[in-house]
Amino acid sequence: MKQLVCTILSFWFLCCSTDKEEMLVDESDSTSIFDFNAQVTEVSISGESNAYTISTTISSPDTGCDQYADWWEIIDLEGNLIYRRILTHSHVDEQPFTRSSSNILLEHDDQVYIRVHMNNSGYTSAVQKGSIANGFSADELSTDFAENLEKVVPLPNGCAF
Repeated sequence: MKQLVCTILSFWFLCCSTDKEEMLVDESDSTSIFDFNAQVTEVSISGESNAYTISTTISSPDTGCDQYADWWEIIDLEGNLIYRRILTHSHVDEQPFTRSSSNILLEHDDQVYIRVHMNNSGYTSAVQKGSIANGFSADELSTDFAENLEKVVPLPNGCAF
């Protein structure tokens, strides 16, 4: 998809620009232009079985209540919601940011995904996958995986700022 977008933009710039040499799209730069979306960048855990505290660091393109990361969640590998942490406001001036939650019901060996949701574009593909026992690492997950969870409570009831 990225290559198609770059090709279309390059074609448009070539046919429609008056300064064709300066307007060519460098495909190596297109990733930063088209792909920046929210992602869980780090997960840390403390506590004990079925009472863990999980801290999740998120990097997101927050601009205010019109565009912000409105929750992060833990789901099992089948797409069942285990836990959701609602984010009540945007984090425009705090990037990346970390939010924690306690008493999360997970077993030591449970394999899960931790992902973030944007209020205006839904789930993002950059997730963390792992377990308490083995830790978490970056992974990719289809944005439509378990997308039905977007309608499952708890859900945000607005944006404070």
